[in-house]
Amino acid sequence: MTCLGVEQLEGLASTTSGIAIDIVRDWRQAASRLSAGHRTVFQHGYWLEAWYQAFDDVAPLIAVICDAATGKDIAMVPMISHARRGIRIVEFADLGVADNNAPIMAPDAALDAAAANAIGMALVEALRALPDRFDLLRLRKMPAQVGGKPNPLVSLGRIGSCSLNGNLVLMGDTYEAYQASIKRMQMPRCWRVFNRHQGARFEIATDVARARELLDVMDVQQQARMRKLGSPFVLNDETHARFYREVVRQGLGDGYAVVSALVCDEGVIGTSFGVRQGATYCLLRISHAGDSWSSCSPGLLIIERTMAALHAKGVRRFDLSIGNQDYKRRFGAERVPLTDVSVALSWRGLPFAWRDHAAQGLRRYPAAAALAARAMGKGIR
Repeated sequence: MTCLGVEQLEGLASTTSGIAIDIVRDWRQAASRLSAGHRTVFQHGYWLEAWYQAFDDVAPLIAVICDAATGKDIAMVPMISHARRGIRIVEFADLGVADNNAPIMAPDAALDAAAANAIGMALVEALRALPDRFDLLRLRKMPAQVGGKPNPLVSLGRIGSCSLNGNLVLMGDTYEAYQASIKRMQMPRCWRVFNRHQGARFEIATDVARARELLDVMDVQQQARMRKLGSPFVLNDETHARFYREVVRQGLGDGYAVVSALVCDEGVIGTSFGVRQGATYCLLRISHAGDSWSSCSPGLLIIERTMAALHAKGVRRFDLSIGNQDYKRRFGAERVPLTDVSVALSWRGLPFAWRDHAAQGLRRYPAAAALAARAMGKGIR
């Protein structure tokens, strides 16, 4: 592959420290550049193609990073641009549906600290040079590594600066050993209680029609739960519903999309949705039929039964999603830090970058962060 030259405006490039940045504004065109490579489950082709199709009110902005001398692709950063309060922002293709974000790294990418810094600075330079006149670069929820390779973009920030974190359960080859480690949760008892109901079973959807039926139930159950808690719920609106169903349509057949359920003759009692890549599974959504089923803890049970089924298929890394609910510690999840980066691309973006940096700094001191949040009358975002 050859990077576009500076004189070609459609692919304006940067050549900082031998790094060239090719800007592509169409996901399908960009996807052909690095069809193979190291990525998290949220940079999978099924996920990103469905995302760019569903969230079509923002502008795709994909940076392909390559060696300026050889033209060889090093990494790709799937991003978007949009305006918020008059500020032109560049960020990952996320809008709250992904648990983490990262570049896709070439299979043979070998980056030392100097190369990682050069990539980050080249990306910033390329964005500043575009005719769009962007104001702010925000890269949120980044893991430190991507497929065992260092994530070069975390060099623009401080590791662990994100207010969110992953929650990773690592298992060995014997599921019974893991069950013994969480015996206080009494999952076998919950399974026995559930099985007293006529027709009780656990299932993983194997066809798209069934998976969509379960997603319909999940939407209803999650909305009821959020209404009870007095919280807004958007995952069943037209855009989000289209997104999740397209991920299922593309990814169910080869096991990328996983939709599971607890079912009995009385109906669907619990559901879960997640995505899998190799030995890694990330849980994204769960739902249950309400307090009347609390005797069998259907929310916890659907997670445990899904973990058991996927362990039998070779999964050993279970990410229980961002957020630090107590049940994740009970499942044995360890926190995985994530990194936020904010860089001003123009003078208009400076106040927003400064605010982001102040919030990131305060997160190192929870008591001070809580005091500041109370003083402002709102949480730090």
